[in-house]
Parts: sequence; C-alpha cells; structure tokens
Amino acid sequence: MTIQVLVAAVQQNVHELAAKMNLETETIIINQDENFSYEEFTHKEILVKAYTFAERGVGLSRNNALLRADSDLVLFADEDIVLNSGYVDIIRDEFANNPKADIIIFNIAIDERRATYKNTTFKRVRWYNYGRYGACGIVARTNKLHEARVTFSLLFGGGALYSNGEDSLFLHDCLKKGLKIYASPRNIGYEEYRDSTWFKGYNIKFFFDRGVLYRRLYGLMAKPLAYRFLYKNQTEMCRDIPLEMAYFLMKKGIES
Repeated sequence: MTIQVLVAAVQQNVHELAAKMNLETETIIINQDENFSYEEFTHKEILVKAYTFAERGVGLSRNNALLRADSDLVLFADEDIVLNSGYVDIIRDEFANNPKADIIIFNIAIDERRATYKNTTFKRVRWYNYGRYGACGIVARTNKLHEARVTFSLLFGGGALYSNGEDSLFLHDCLKKGLKIYASPRNIGYEEYRDSTWFKGYNIKFFFDRGVLYRRLYGLMAKPLAYRFLYKNQTEMCRDIPLEMAYFLMKKGIES
C-alpha cells in the first residue's frame, strides 16, 4: 500500500519542514503564504510536492492536498507534527489486519498543555464518540474518500470564519456516507508544542463558534448536548464567563 502524507502548513520553508517531519513516504505540502509557487524535490529519496497558495483556511489546505492525492492511503498532518521512524510499517500493518477499515485514526502524542483523547484499544468509531478526534493521525483509503466525495469544511478551522471543528465535521460526513472508521492504540508521531493559531481563550467567540459547530453536528440535539458539554467542562472553561452565559452564547450560535 502506497502512502502520502498530506501536510497543512502556514508560511513555512518547505525544505526545512520536510526534514523536521521525518518523512518516510511521498508527501504533499500545502503552504499558505503570499504568492503562488510549486516545486518538487526529494528528501532522503522521498518525493515531496510543495504548493504555496495565497489562501487562508486549514480546511482549504487539506482539500487542496486531498484533491491531488493518488496513493492508496493518505495521512493528514500539520506542520507541527514529527512522525516516528517506522510509521509506514505501523500504518500498513493495521490496514492489512483490518481490511474492512476505510479510515483508521492513530495516536499522535500531544503536549500536556494541549492534550486530547488517546486511544487505548483498537475499536470502532461511531456517532457517539467521533467528536473526540482531531485531523492529525487520520489515515484513510484515498479512493474511499474520493468516491464518497468527502472534503473538509471551508467554514470551520484555523483561518476560517469559525474557530475550529473541521476535523469533527469531516468524520461526521465520513460516517454519514457509510465509511467504516476505527481507532488504533498505536502511536505514529508527536506534536511539537506551539501556540494555537485559533484558540485565544474561552471567550465570547469560542462559545458562539462552538454553538454553530454543534448545530451542524447534532441538529435537534445541539442544545442539550451543548449544556452537557459546558457542565462537564465548567471548571476549566467557565472561569471568566459563567456557565449560564456560556450556554447563552452557544445557543446564539446554534440559532444563528
């Protein structure tokens, strides 16, 4: 199985980025900067195709990479991800052992300051748990994504109108199209900590944008699930904006 890494980057030196990420497979880099350019180069005998576009939005970058992908499998990554040596064998092994899987989400080690969900067992990802996963570490069968016509939202995520959520919407749409998604406990890389490009604290925009996202994800269940989300995380999220006000802001987003 051939694998391409699809990298979303912003104002990066693409040669330095390829070296830092420890690439072992062909890679497509979509780099957001002021002017358009394209170049191909090799890094340790690995072909890297680097496009620079004067456009904003992480969803757009991922779509531009996916549009150009022609491998059996694609691995989504960002500029701050460093892949472990041998990640290729891990990915191929999991797909070989699970031929019914259209998508497998692997662990990426995240700094404690940005820690997210970690898989501890191999399991099916379904409607009740898909929202916990980010885009980095998602590996998909390219033809399945192209056949299902699944892409990333241009309205959500860094550089877009609404702060984040393009990853949850992507998995939501994959499930809606009937793709089989699994989560693997195996680790394929780690994140180098950096300040978030979109998170500026639990402020008015954060809660309003989260409400818009919940409307897209959960429909009629958006409001009760929004309150559940806030109640569960109020110790961390509601220090500056009280729970009831945060819920009011999320409802405004849901109703917008």
